[in-house]
Amino acid sequence: MSRLRLHRERHNSDGTGWLRAAVLGANDGLISTASLVLGVAEAAADHQSVLIAAVAALVAGALSMAAGEYVSVSSQADAEQADLAREERELREDPVGEHAELASIYESWGLRRETAAEVAEQLMTEDALATHARDELGLSPTVRARPIQAALASAAAFIAGAAAPIIVVAVTPHAVLVPALWGACLSALLMLGVLAARVGGASPWRAGIRVVFWGAVAMGITATIGDVVGHAV
Repeated sequence: MSRLRLHRERHNSDGTGWLRAAVLGANDGLISTASLVLGVAEAAADHQSVLIAAVAALVAGALSMAAGEYVSVSSQADAEQADLAREERELREDPVGEHAELASIYESWGLRRETAAEVAEQLMTEDALATHARDELGLSPTVRARPIQAALASAAAFIAGAAAPIIVVAVTPHAVLVPALWGACLSALLMLGVLAARVGGASPWRAGIRVVFWGAVAMGITATIGDVVGHAV
């Protein structure tokens, strides 16, 4: 059994990476799509035009999130791969120096010099590159950059968030569309903030209110611009 499998304790911070990405994608999908739909609706567009704008916002936003995440994480993966290649070369050319470097890291963590040197030697004997990747570079299999997975996850999160305003547009009569959008989207934002806070172990209501406030600001500004433009044209 590996050292990683022996560690059973879970922490709230363990899921902050995927949680942040999921919340960001869903929040972006919900706010951007709802804001656009409100702006178009306030501009006195007909119901079919509003629905088309909502679907277009979902498709464009999901593709944009996926492309942006793929490019960003691919750059991170390239940097990680370059670091690993350099570390592998240094281990091949100067194993003694690399052992001393690793021992100094463990010594800075609080181990005595002799103990640090022994730990470094044992771990390097088992898997030198993996040990340096983890303890020197801060890389591990659980946090390595995965561009395709990141792109798909970001797109899926955006679509999940954008689905709420699209469903409201699809099932709500045009006469009450604007207030229905406000109520449904702010409620969804509140639930999103509370859920994210509970998973992360933070205060749920503080996070929920924060998400609702900034979502309302974005939606309000876009709705106002749509109303002004709609009456001016």
